[in-house]
Amino acid sequence: MDGLQRGSAAIVGVAEADLGAVAPDMSAIDLMAQGIQRALNDCGLRLSDVDGLLCATAQSRTSGLSLAEYLGISPAFIDTTILGGSSFMFHVAHAQAALQLGLCKVAVIAYGSTQRTIGRRQASVREYNPYETPFRPFLPSTAYALAASRHMHEFGTTREQLAAVAVAAREWALLNPAAWEKKPLTIPEVLSARMISYPFTVRDCCLLTDGGGAVILTSAERARSLKKPPVYVLGCGQAITHATISSMPDLTVTGALPSGRAAYAMARLGPKDIDVVELYDAFTINTILFLEDLGFCPKGEGGPFVEGGRIAPGGGLPVNTNGGGLSYCHPGMYGLFLLIEATRQLRGECGARQVADCETAIAHGNGGVLSSQSTVILGSEATI
Repeated sequence: MDGLQRGSAAIVGVAEADLGAVAPDMSAIDLMAQGIQRALNDCGLRLSDVDGLLCATAQSRTSGLSLAEYLGISPAFIDTTILGGSSFMFHVAHAQAALQLGLCKVAVIAYGSTQRTIGRRQASVREYNPYETPFRPFLPSTAYALAASRHMHEFGTTREQLAAVAVAAREWALLNPAAWEKKPLTIPEVLSARMISYPFTVRDCCLLTDGGGAVILTSAERARSLKKPPVYVLGCGQAITHATISSMPDLTVTGALPSGRAAYAMARLGPKDIDVVELYDAFTINTILFLEDLGFCPKGEGGPFVEGGRIAPGGGLPVNTNGGGLSYCHPGMYGLFLLIEATRQLRGECGARQVADCETAIAHGNGGVLSSQSTVILGSEATI
């Protein structure tokens, strides 16, 4: 993004709120506040230090007002941009800009959802679309299934290759104590699972969980005086291509292509420079599309690229190292958790799933039905 300075801001605190199925009567705002308190503890700051508040949730029309009231703060800078699951990567760029301009000194990005507990339909009411609703699509699965079917038709991608994405995510999840899924998964098990929307079985689709969390950013200068090693924002990029799947310009090319290019340009890095890849895997096709559009393999070659455990533990490219939305958690809008995992990898805090010598990470968010894309490239002190 023009005007943003490479490395001017850093992530200094990250934390998940409760995940999976939360306690009865907890709200999305409760989970946001819980994540913020844990993230503040992570970096040694206090709530009184926070003067920038960024948040989004499908369960509150005025989440910024509700969260500020809940916390008892009146932030100088507030942003409730909501563009689906990619919102939080947009927030990173907005927070970095606000920090650069002096609009705030400590910015918190928060999310919360109780969609598993209260039911997905109550958590997110789908709007009527006169061009799609009469055909009774099962959204969002049908929309992503269209992209998968087109990719299969155009490039010969197979269901087995899609299944390889789910299996790799599960192998990473088995190394993550916080992951929802605890059982091994095989390609035949993915293929034989209950069909949801061809070519997807239930194992090609993300989890349905509660959850939340927070990410705290401050200036690079201040970050160096806090508890944990700073994780610097090296590059940001964004793109919006459509709202509804029937208006997507090309079902096999996403906005990750321009958003990735912008983030790489700002970071002065390329795909070969990235050590860890965290992608919004709401469905197995997402991982394949984003690996292609972010330059990790040529367009149309994502299927063969993910075969043979290449993106699994021990493979050539670590992808979705927490287990992803397919096996770790997916509370509706998953993007914030990509930032949390990327930060922890760069700090070396991931235990059994830690990627050795991790200095750079990409966290790529997706919103709507492949509608909004936002890419954030993060780096350790060694990259500055």
